[in-house]
Amino acid sequence: MDVQSIKNRFGIIGNSPALNHALSTATQVANTDLSVLIAGESGVGKEAFSNIIHALSARKHNPFIAVNCGAIPEGTIDSELFGHEKGSFTGAVDSRKGYFETVNGGTIFLDEIGEMPLGTQARLLRVLETGEFIRVGSSKVQKTDVRVIAATNRDLLEHTQNGKFREDLYYRLSTVPIRVPALRDRKEDIPLLFRKFSSDFAERYKTQSVQLDAGAQQSLVNYPWPGNVRELKNIAEQISVLSTDKNITSESFKAFIPQRETSRSLALMPPATAPSAGPQSNEYTSNTERDILYKLFFDLKKDMNEMKQMLFELVHHQGGFTPPQPVAEAALLPATYNNNEAPAVIPQSYNNGTPILIQPNDHRVDHHEDVEESLMLADREKEFIVKALKKHKGRRRDAANELGISERTLYRKIKEYDIVE
Repeated sequence: MDVQSIKNRFGIIGNSPALNHALSTATQVANTDLSVLIAGESGVGKEAFSNIIHALSARKHNPFIAVNCGAIPEGTIDSELFGHEKGSFTGAVDSRKGYFETVNGGTIFLDEIGEMPLGTQARLLRVLETGEFIRVGSSKVQKTDVRVIAATNRDLLEHTQNGKFREDLYYRLSTVPIRVPALRDRKEDIPLLFRKFSSDFAERYKTQSVQLDAGAQQSLVNYPWPGNVRELKNIAEQISVLSTDKNITSESFKAFIPQRETSRSLALMPPATAPSAGPQSNEYTSNTERDILYKLFFDLKKDMNEMKQMLFELVHHQGGFTPPQPVAEAALLPATYNNNEAPAVIPQSYNNGTPILIQPNDHRVDHHEDVEESLMLADREKEFIVKALKKHKGRRRDAANELGISERTLYRKIKEYDIVE
């Protein structure tokens, strides 16, 4: 069966060379019992390839099951895959068959294989090499004849180097690797997919089909689609349902694009593939630039504190200079004393190698003022936090992502500036 027939049968849309190569490989390997590793980003349609391989194989009339390894808790995944005996663990009130037993003679699709615990990986390796497995809590070896197709959105080879994935299992699974291209790597297919989805949703919801003008089509192709085909389908459905005017322009199209996802995806793109300056390529860069400015202000405040530390060293070294060393935050604050307190030693402040003693009446450091720039920076910092919270309707996690800081830091800043949400 040729590639075009496969597309027609399974509803695959697209003509990019990378997609055609992946489909051709899947067709060639389908009628064998070789293990297949399908790699690709989330949302590219890896499960569709597993269905194609099973449907074209000699096992097509036998069971097929898809298992998401990342959705099963580590404590129960062995039981799910290989079964367990009665009383083998708390809650095991009866014996249970696992997937490798119930799907005997068929195909099992292990999605997100990179999330599988190392102990389970060892069990899976034995199944692949000998066709044998043991139920949890049993000592009886059982046989199974199951073809394994695995999928991942991670770099498993890198995981093997970090000790997160077994190297022998990686090479056993990837007997035939298939790489499903990301949507941004097959831009010529984006308009075709959008028209197909829009037509399907128009028929489902009994509405007029969406039409994109030239500007909207350009925006459609330029958007990086971090969620791939799944995200494109969601956007097509949103436009079909929510847009009152079915003639979509570039501006109306942008209203349906999630701004936070746009910024994140552009920030993750390597410099070689990031859009260059230009009237079209900078269409989605304004949010990224704003994020950079936010982070710049926070970094600037940190630099100001380091400069104050350096000045502190200069003042108390009697004209000399020593490279700034880490100083506790309390050491930069004015010291206060009771009458019966002993002189305080300021950490990391020296006079020819001898720590400087600050007496209670010594006014060299007990009067400390922030420079005007620091005060202005605090005001700007508060302003940016308020704007971020307002934009994301009080959702702190989203606001923290927008500002480039952790959620814990944002919570502390809200209390520090007494911001009312």
